[in-house]
Amino acid sequence: MARLSPQPYREIKRRLEAAGFVEAGQKGSHVKFIRRSNLTVDTVIVPRKHEVPVGTLHSILNQAHIQLDEWENL
Repeated sequence: MARLSPQPYREIKRRLEAAGFVEAGQKGSHVKFIRRSNLTVDTVIVPRKHEVPVGTLHSILNQAHIQLDEWENL
């Protein structure tokens, strides 16, 4: 099982968009991404930082309903 490391905002944005998320707005330094499906809407808030810490990245993945192995393949 792979371990996460801090990642830049651009990489997180690229992977979220590959998973079907679209940028929906921004407040200050935080960007909102949404993914709509037939029954649900997943919303993820990502800080626009040079390096996003591992704990924050774990929280983003939980909110996005993305498994770690799926994240590594995006």
